[in-house]
Amino acid sequence: MLDFIIVGLGLSGLAVTSRLEERNKSYRVYENLSQKSSLVAGGIFNPVILKRFTLAWNADEQLKMAIPFYQQFEKKYNVSIVHFWDIYRRFYSAEEQNNWFDAADKPRLVRFLDTQLVKNINSHIDADFSYGRVSTTGNIDTEILLDAYRNDLKERALLEYEEFDYDLLKIEADHVSYKGEKAKNVIFCDGFGLKKNPYFNYLPLYGNKGEYITIFSEELKLDKAVKSSVFIMPMGNDLYKVGATYNNTDKSPEPTEEARKKLISEIDKVITCKYEVIDQIAGIRPSTADRKPLVGRHPKLANIYCCNGFGSRGVLIAPSVSKELIEMIEDNKELSPEIDLKRFTRKHFNAD
Repeated sequence: MLDFIIVGLGLSGLAVTSRLEERNKSYRVYENLSQKSSLVAGGIFNPVILKRFTLAWNADEQLKMAIPFYQQFEKKYNVSIVHFWDIYRRFYSAEEQNNWFDAADKPRLVRFLDTQLVKNINSHIDADFSYGRVSTTGNIDTEILLDAYRNDLKERALLEYEEFDYDLLKIEADHVSYKGEKAKNVIFCDGFGLKKNPYFNYLPLYGNKGEYITIFSEELKLDKAVKSSVFIMPMGNDLYKVGATYNNTDKSPEPTEEARKKLISEIDKVITCKYEVIDQIAGIRPSTADRKPLVGRHPKLANIYCCNGFGSRGVLIAPSVSKELIEMIEDNKELSPEIDLKRFTRKHFNAD
């Protein structure tokens, strides 16, 4: 009998299975490659919400765990996936500058926000009110990471590329069975696919579609990440990722012309040189109303679990939340109330 069946292998599934590996637990993963949010987010780790200059939920603590977590995969697979660079927030007014200085005085933000403003970083970007520098930021190359991890699991016969059929999951008091294989537990890490999951589709998961474009520009020569009306992230070789859009109504997985035009319109307001759009990608972010993850045990079924709802900050959230979930299952530790799906379960099942 397996210890676990895992459904989904984005950042959540990767983090959960990694925690199981640490404990020498047996598992099998089912992945249908339908969810792209781990790729669309660009893998950016940034503890600061740059619209309001506030700290994202628990982001400073999450960052401490996240960086070493991903660095272990660099060593394991001999790849470069953890990249550090600063973000330069382009100000629109003197009022924004003042708000920046106010935020930089707060104890949990002081290490991230530089009070020495930067007047100019690139001749092709006008910045009448200068920039504020955000440090201790960067990105995880989630595409390289997920490809390497999935190939590893596939080679070890731990991964099946197929649609998980909920109707074939048989649940007993002390185990489950799926296609003749038994396991003690199931953890669903299925992203926005949760909406089709009969065990957890009652949870308030709201898909938020995001789209990025990739542009090529020989003239721009930007070597820093810039947050203006859009985020511009250098990728090397004169390529830049530009995004992202937010759409709460469109739940289709395909890139749209509407988003493409919007991003082009915004980038035209920021840079003054020529460029060419060479790629576009879309994905549905699994977001929640309170911007906290959905983690925990099913209210009626003791061996069915959920690890979802990471929104746009999955690279920061996944390592710490996955650790909490496995400690809950294996060590009987309590989940943090702010991530425990019980906060929504009570309303639907009158359970605590």
